[in-house]
Amino acid sequence: MDLMNPFRRGPKPNKPMTTENSTQEDQDTLATQTNATDDAITDSIDAGAELTDSESVVGLQAELDVLRTEHQALHDQHIRLFAEFDNFRKRSAKERLELIQFAGENTLKAVLPVVDDIHRAVANNDKVDDIEAVKEGLKLIQQKLLHILASQGLKPMDKVLGEAFDTDRHEAITKAPAPSDKEKGKVIDVVENGYTLHDKVIRYAKVVVGE
Repeated sequence: MDLMNPFRRGPKPNKPMTTENSTQEDQDTLATQTNATDDAITDSIDAGAELTDSESVVGLQAELDVLRTEHQALHDQHIRLFAEFDNFRKRSAKERLELIQFAGENTLKAVLPVVDDIHRAVANNDKVDDIEAVKEGLKLIQQKLLHILASQGLKPMDKVLGEAFDTDRHEAITKAPAPSDKEKGKVIDVVENGYTLHDKVIRYAKVVVGE
């Protein structure tokens, strides 16, 4: 039987935890948990931000694709309109040139029968001895020509002789003493008759004005 040594130290008793030590450990634990929570929240925010940035990039890329499509459509439309306008400009220039070149085509076609009559009259003059017949033929040709020209809008000025001198219709080539006071400032002779085309003067009547 072992005898206990009364001078031998027994096992060191556990030191009871004081309230101060307990509070410090709790604070340290709480701080650790808080830091862990903050880190978790920060990681979550960073992940959300990365997700938001990724979504923004995708959205901007989609908008860019839409704008590129619209730009290409507008560009194609511009090219088509430019080509159509260029074709229209060339066609209009060609039509305008043809209009200038062939403006008198209908009138000339209408006058051709008169030209034929003149050729026939000249050919028959050598065979005709009746001067009155020749005169009558010339009058008929003249009337036919005037009728054709009138159908095209060309008319000779009527009643020029005795009219008051009008610079919008007459061209005075000279002045001469008027036979009477009433004829002063009026046309006393017509050297060359004037013509109008659809009521527009295209040739002034050359006249002599009394003074």
